[in-house]
Amino acid sequence: MDFWQVLPVAIALVFVFEGLLPFISPGRWREMIALIGQMDDRTIRLIGLGSMLCGVCLLYLVH
Repeated sequence: MDFWQVLPVAIALVFVFEGLLPFISPGRWREMIALIGQMDDRTIRLIGLGSMLCGVCLLYLVH
């Protein structure tokens, strides 16, 4: 498959997964967003870095 065919599918899947928690449990999602708002920038960056590294590892394993 071509990159430009896979990219929209990947973005669509991100939207689906990102929408699951607010759809299933909006109250818990709201609490989580409030908790993230209280975190310092360093912690949020480390969580983002961990998420990106997990994604890269998963892509490596799948490909």
